[in-house]
Amino acid sequence: MKRNALSVIVPIALILTFSVAFAMSHKAEERGKTLFENPNFAGGKKACNSCHPNGQGLSKAGSKAEFSIMGKKQNSLEEAINFCIVHANKGKALAEDSKEMQEMVSFIKSLGPKGSPGYGTPGYGGKAPGYGGKAPGYGGKK
Repeated sequence: MKRNALSVIVPIALILTFSVAFAMSHKAEERGKTLFENPNFAGGKKACNSCHPNGQGLSKAGSKAEFSIMGKKQNSLEEAINFCIVHANKGKALAEDSKEMQEMVSFIKSLGPKGSPGYGTPGYGGKAPGYGGKAPGYGGKK
């Protein structure tokens, strides 16, 4: 009986250990990038990447204190992200202290130039893979 129990418990323990290790090995900005590219994120209908391919137009967003999107003022990056989620993506706003919001903030801050506010601080870890931080040919207007 002990042998049968061990043959079940040991594989489950190994699977759980590797799952936790895998999740912990991904940085917040990498998880944020995954959310950024997911059209179903926050119950939405299109991905953030639809309007901001390769992070286009967001290289300075991580260091800004206020935003103006569609003629409306937002007082933080979190407010700006929620505005886009609700109005552009047709999703549901995130709690500003939620894990998903912090991952999105981390990803967007990682797009900024090295040395900008938020870059390299705990939880932000630098550039996100596949994004150069500057969008060629993008003048900041849509």
